[in-house]
Amino acid sequence: MKIAISTIGTRGDVQPYAILGQALAARGHDVTLSTAKNFKTLVEGYGINFHPIDVDYEEILNSDEGKKILKANLFAIQRNLDKLIYPLIENSLNECYQLAQNSDLFIYRPKTLADVFTGQLKTKAVRVAVVPAMEETAAFLNPILSGFWLPGFMNKWSYKWVNLRYRVLRKPINHFCQQNGLQEHKPTIKYNIPSIYGISEHFLERPKDWSKAHQLTGFWFPENKAVLPDDVAEFINAGEPPILITFGSMPIKKEIAGMLIQTASEINERFIIAACWSDWDVPQMKPSDNIKIITSVPFEALFPKVKAIVHHGGIGTTAECLRAGKPMFVCPVLYPVGDQYFWGDLAYKKGLGVKPVPVSRLSPGIFKERISQLTGNQALKDNCKAMAEKLASENGIHNAVRLIEQGI
Repeated sequence: MKIAISTIGTRGDVQPYAILGQALAARGHDVTLSTAKNFKTLVEGYGINFHPIDVDYEEILNSDEGKKILKANLFAIQRNLDKLIYPLIENSLNECYQLAQNSDLFIYRPKTLADVFTGQLKTKAVRVAVVPAMEETAAFLNPILSGFWLPGFMNKWSYKWVNLRYRVLRKPINHFCQQNGLQEHKPTIKYNIPSIYGISEHFLERPKDWSKAHQLTGFWFPENKAVLPDDVAEFINAGEPPILITFGSMPIKKEIAGMLIQTASEINERFIIAACWSDWDVPQMKPSDNIKIITSVPFEALFPKVKAIVHHGGIGTTAECLRAGKPMFVCPVLYPVGDQYFWGDLAYKKGLGVKPVPVSRLSPGIFKERISQLTGNQALKDNCKAMAEKLASENGIHNAVRLIEQGI
């Protein structure tokens, strides 16, 4: 079967789909993944075909305007609609649509906005995601709105919020539809598109009010074959297991980076800071001997070697914490809009982490207090170990492939 997969976003938005593509290819399917051009090496590393979209998300997120957009700055978003956002959306939709038409099966992430045309495709489509933000449920608030407090009876209503994006982006969406001879998209029309989510029911219970067309499969983990660079392994082996700090693909302010470096140097613990897409080169501040700053390293190799993890709350990073059996302290960068607080709060309520604090609200006092809670609570460690054992018994990617091949 010829399968097209489409996703956009940061590394955490791309890697799960590359893992899924690799598993489908291993079953003999011809798989092509379409995403931003800066992920060519990542995608091809999984042995599948790559179809680029002409955009570099790392470059955008690290630009001044990108950082403002990331904070949900309405003025920055409005200012960049015609210049940056509209062309990106239209280009992405066209690439997705052409790829989908030439495939037997189209697998897409909702963030691509491919919902605007999947109901009119002759090709079969499956919506695949790692954040359950599309299917209405009374079980929990839409994760995208997790930074807001709403009473439980409004949970189902919160899922209608996703329709606002179609209004904001109506101009490029309608232009795309006109160009391709498609009917104008109407968010009120619901097509019967099945959905699967790369999430474990051991962590998030599947809502009882979902139809059978919507399933949780378990997390999609990469094969754990990566090894640590020598200098990282040497630092880890030189003393007590360190605490890892990473914000993944989320850029953070220099002031926050400086505060964390300074505060970590005052704590009687060892730290590794994985900079990834952020710049931790803070002028006039040299990290103390208990801190090692690295650019990037395979999380699946690093996480089992550390004591605990401070991170932004992306579901990919959260899942790796759970797999490694490590307590977490989530500091959402995307807040109050975004799913990062949702996962951090869920980990806290399940006794797998300490109470989350948005990165914008971090202070030296709060950071020291949370680190103390993170390392001094034996129940946290026991709970995390038990969760890791449960996850080791399931195969999320196998379940996802089975559902896709069976037609859900």
